Amino acid sequence: MNKPERVIVFFIDGLHWKAPARLNMPVFNSLIKEGTYIEQSHMIMPHHPTVGEYGRIHSSSFPNPVLQEGTLFIKQGNKMLQDAFPQTTAFVVNTKAYISVSNGFTINIHNPGMTDEQVVKQSIELLHEYDVRYCRIHLQTPGNEGRFLSYTTPDKSYYRNIWGEGSPYVDAVENADRLLGVLIDDLKQTGKWESTLLIVTSDHGQSEKGWHPMIDKDSVITPMLFTGPSIAKNRQLSYFEHTDLTPTITGLMELEQPNKDGGAGMFVKEVMQTAEASSFRHPAYIKTINQQLNDFNALRARIMIAGETDSYYSSLISYLENELLTPEPFYHQDRFLEWYKAGNTTHLIEANNKILKQMRDELSKAKK
Repeated sequence: MNKPERVIVFFIDGLHWKAPARLNMPVFNSLIKEGTYIEQSHMIMPHHPTVGEYGRIHSSSFPNPVLQEGTLFIKQGNKMLQDAFPQTTAFVVNTKAYISVSNGFTINIHNPGMTDEQVVKQSIELLHEYDVRYCRIHLQTPGNEGRFLSYTTPDKSYYRNIWGEGSPYVDAVENADRLLGVLIDDLKQTGKWESTLLIVTSDHGQSEKGWHPMIDKDSVITPMLFTGPSIAKNRQLSYFEHTDLTPTITGLMELEQPNKDGGAGMFVKEVMQTAEASSFRHPAYIKTINQQLNDFNALRARIMIAGETDSYYSSLISYLENELLTPEPFYHQDRFLEWYKAGNTTHLIEANNKILKQMRDELSKAKK
C-alpha cells in the first residue's frame, strides 16, 4: 500500500471530546467513517507557566512541545516532528503562542491578526505554491472563545457553559468544521486528496465551563482522527496518547522518529488498514500521570491545611520538596523539565506512586 505524499495536521484549538456528537460538524463526522477515530486522545495536562525556566523556553502549554517532540521528556537537544522531513514544511496559525515549537519549519506564519478563514486560505495558497510535505494548520479561535467564555457574566445564556445558547465557542467550532471542508474540497480539486494523510485533532481539550484548567478532566482529552492512504476506514481505537502522534506520523511516512527516549510515544500501527486492531491495548501512561498530578496537588493542599494546627505537617511539605524523605522527587508540573531524569515513563509513575502513598499515610495519621 502506498505511503502518503504529504501530511496535514488540522488543529481545532480547544476541541472538546464531545463536540463531534453534540455540535453541527458534518465534515468531521463524515471523516470518521472514512478513517480511524479515537474519541478521547489523552495529552499531558495543559499547564501553561509563563515564569520560571519553562516560561523562558516555551510560549505554549505543555502539550505542544510534547506533541511536536513526541515525548514527555522535554529537554535540550530534542528534535521535533518538522525536523524529520527533508522537504518543505509549513506552520500557519493565528496566534504567536506556538513560536517556541515552530523552529525547523520551512515556512512559519504566526499572525494573530488573521481570522480562521484567513489561516485556511493562506494554508491552501502555500499548498498550491510549494510542495509542502508536512503542514500544521492551527485554528486558534475556538480555544480563545472557550477561554473568553470562562469569565463571562451570569447574564449570558452561555455563562460557564460552552454548550449554552448563543455560545461563541460553539460558533467557532462549527465554523472550523466548515473550514475543514474548504480545505478538503481544495485538496480534491487539485488532485492531492488521495495522496494526503489528514489528521484532525487539538493540542488540548476544553472544560465545559470554559478554557483548560489543570484539574478538569475534559482539559486533557480531545478527539483524534486519521484519514488518507493506508489508514483503516471506519475504525475506532479505544485509546491514544498525544505523544504517539509524532512517531505515528513518521512511521506512516517512513521517516525517522525524532526522539526515542524513555518518555517517547509509540507508532500506533493499528491506525493502518493492514494492521489487526481487535486486540489493541495501549498502556495508559498519560492518563495515569495526569491523575497523579491532580492527586499530588490535592494531597499537598491538605497537608498544608493540616500544618495550620500541627507544625509537623509544615515540615513535611519541606521534606517532600527537598527530597529528604524519598530518593527522588515527585515529578509534578513545576518539575516538568526534570521529568527526563526518571529515565522512563514507567519509573516516573512508580516513583510518583511511592510519594503519593507516603502523603496519604501521613495524612491518615493526622485524623487519629
